[in-house]
Amino acid sequence: MRVLLVGGGGREHALALGLASDEAVEALIAAPGNPGIASVAELRELDAADPAAVAALAVDVRADLVVVGPEAPLVAGAADAVRAKGIAVFGPSAEAARLEGSKTFAKDVMTAAGVPTARAYTCTDAASTAAALDEFGAPYVVKNDGLAAGKGVVVTDDRARALEHAAECGRVVVEEYLAGPEVSLFVVTDGEAAVPLLPAQDFKRVGDGDTGPNTGGMGAYAPLPWAPSGLVDEVMRDVVHPTLAEMRRRGTPFAGLLYVGLAITAAGPRVIEFNARFGDPETQVVLALLETPLAGLLHAAATGTLAAHPPLRWRDGAAVTVVVAAEGYPAAPRSGDPITGADRPGVIHAGTRRDPDGTLRSAGGRVLCGTATGADLAAARDAAYDLVRAIELAGSHHRTDIAAAAIDSRIVLPA
Repeated sequence: MRVLLVGGGGREHALALGLASDEAVEALIAAPGNPGIASVAELRELDAADPAAVAALAVDVRADLVVVGPEAPLVAGAADAVRAKGIAVFGPSAEAARLEGSKTFAKDVMTAAGVPTARAYTCTDAASTAAALDEFGAPYVVKNDGLAAGKGVVVTDDRARALEHAAECGRVVVEEYLAGPEVSLFVVTDGEAAVPLLPAQDFKRVGDGDTGPNTGGMGAYAPLPWAPSGLVDEVMRDVVHPTLAEMRRRGTPFAGLLYVGLAITAAGPRVIEFNARFGDPETQVVLALLETPLAGLLHAAATGTLAAHPPLRWRDGAAVTVVVAAEGYPAAPRSGDPITGADRPGVIHAGTRRDPDGTLRSAGGRVLCGTATGADLAAARDAAYDLVRAIELAGSHHRTDIAAAAIDSRIVLPA
């Protein structure tokens, strides 16, 4: 199988490692890729935001399967353009990707499907935003209605800050706060059949103890020793299958990766958001534990044969990833600083570039991820932080508490 992987971040490096280890993959091409992905794939230049360019490259490299990593190309219609060429593609259509591209659309689908989620209002002016904030009370949750690279959400007790964020975004969804630990569940689907992966937990706030502004994610771990028994079955029954059925009813079936962001509240699991692609950095830990060949799984979803795919196999133990971010991230990340210590197995490249002389430099806010597995969470965490400590990047920062609360049994489920 010849596979084209679209994207160039940490998620795509993790996907590339999984695809490259699949014996069914005879050639892996990544576009645009990054220096880490270059160790396992042929890199090609690409404007991933141009659906026609994505489709043309798929034809040029004679791809049997195209895997679209980021959300922006999916919302722009990259998967549609590739399918129009008769090539199998893992990723939803532009219409189906609206589950991520519009918070309002996602809420409409959830309401129609009876999916448990927070009450919400779409607001386009200061008056309606203020009214919604006052109805729900603090903590205030204000979400950019469109794509925002994981950084469009503000959760705050400061009403003025909530109003300011709404004004910056223009069109927002204001919703009630969902109290409880968060869970990320990836579901591979061909629109009919659906296969859940291991639940994971990520860390959105930039600072230890969940302080500071939201980011694209500062670390993650899997599995979740504290998760309620039967959680995945409940979410598949009450969230995933009703959502897929509603998308089919609308004539826009969702095929690809449905990311379900959840809060485990006192009333049970509630959906925080849907995404239309693998999450970053959760992909790093989930795929590190997946023993089933990745290309075959994604190809089955892309070709409508997922129901016949064998049950997934998982490695024993746990996985942890810790993000190393550039100075100034998330507000104003600095780029161009040299990096050393990033050539060890387990270091995932998220925002890097390489000079003609071979020097590796930072090229984004989230630069690298130290990703490791172990016999248990504690061992995986120690190994991940060993990787992080070996990385030298001037001014970089990382959280020091990834997975610590789970290891210490400090995560409490609401009664």
